[in-house]
Amino acid sequence: MTPRQVVDHLDRYIIGQNEAKKAVAIAMRNRWRRHRVPTPLKSEIVPKNILMIGPTGCGKTEIARRLAKIADAPFVKVEASKYTELGYVGRDVDGIIRDLVDNAVNIVKQRHRQRQQGVIDRAVEKTIIDALCTPNGDERTRGSFLQLLRDGKLEDRLIEIEISSGRGGTGTGGRYPPPQLGPNIDNNSPTTNRNEFMSDISAMVQSLSFTSREKQTKKLPVADARSILAEREAEKLMNQDMIIRQALKAAAEDGIVFIDEIDKIVSPSDSWRKSADASAEGVQRDLLPIIEGSVVNTRYGPLNTDHILFICGGAFHSSKPSDLMAELQGRLPIRVELKGLTKDEFYRILTEPENNLIKQNTALLETENVHLIFTDAAVNEIALVAEEVNINVENIGARRLHTIMEKILEEVSYSAAEKGATPDAPVNVVIDKEDVIGALAAFREKQDLSRYIL
Repeated sequence: MTPRQVVDHLDRYIIGQNEAKKAVAIAMRNRWRRHRVPTPLKSEIVPKNILMIGPTGCGKTEIARRLAKIADAPFVKVEASKYTELGYVGRDVDGIIRDLVDNAVNIVKQRHRQRQQGVIDRAVEKTIIDALCTPNGDERTRGSFLQLLRDGKLEDRLIEIEISSGRGGTGTGGRYPPPQLGPNIDNNSPTTNRNEFMSDISAMVQSLSFTSREKQTKKLPVADARSILAEREAEKLMNQDMIIRQALKAAAEDGIVFIDEIDKIVSPSDSWRKSADASAEGVQRDLLPIIEGSVVNTRYGPLNTDHILFICGGAFHSSKPSDLMAELQGRLPIRVELKGLTKDEFYRILTEPENNLIKQNTALLETENVHLIFTDAAVNEIALVAEEVNINVENIGARRLHTIMEKILEEVSYSAAEKGATPDAPVNVVIDKEDVIGALAAFREKQDLSRYIL
């Protein structure tokens, strides 16, 4: 997709923030361009990492998440505040890359399975028909059962299949070789993260136990057996070494890491709390080599982070981007500021995106044959209240709309099943401006809005 097409796609789900959309669209296009650059120069071209600055709920996470979907790339979203300096209790930053590789493995497996879906479906059908028919069943009988199966008329029929006595009963055993403990230990570090080490020990024991357990026969409905058999057939068709190689390449070449709340590991330069968190600056130091480009050992093998795109986000209420370590600032060259949302943008959020809140709530009540209708005046009033409360209490951006909508629709949702609506005689419920004012009146009358749910 061209940058313009990426922005057009993001516009379908996210209102405003054009500067941020353009920045990520260009970053994504540069990836496509880099893949076409001749090899000697290709390795020298590194991503232009992005720092998004803006209040919570303004679209930072959603932009990064939608970008990863467009690119169909390995993506992981983490909160910087969950990590601690190496040697402290908590997760170390290498776990970010390990999570990215895990995500890449799942993506590659899913792609492989989609390519082989026809083969898998035929193999599953054959296994089910074999279980339903006698060994000497003729082709006509098998054909009749196959048609019934495809018509969904045998979903409750019990069949016997072999399953593993291990995790999940899927019969797949350990999907990958036991994780290697050695690669996960940073020999250049004075301290090894104990949590990661113990996690690898546990994974190895589980994997070994899977392969050592015997299979057993169990009776299951066809509907339940189908997913187990499909998983088994998919595993048979997968070359695990190839899956891992492709996953490592996808993570290294196309991976996207979104680090949210990066301002939470920054101490204001002029604050008396500068040294309040002994680990905060240490997390920045630990993040630096990953963002600069280094090799992180994962259970699937080493991964070079040189070409992973890092997008960092933060509100920076009590600090500013210049309070970041100078080296880290240098690795986030593209900076975009996302604006707080106004009444007009709240109105657009409620009406324009394909999956807007009004459509979502309308669809939910349609299941009870209740047709929800919002007047334009009501939508304008909701947008106005969202802006007011964000200004007077705390700015949580578009998330404010979820709480307001729940309050407005509370009574309708509670009594929808009792309205006696049927497909032939649906009930229309109109929400107008007066309904919105009435539902939210108690909150607007109070000066200390922060004590209430809004």
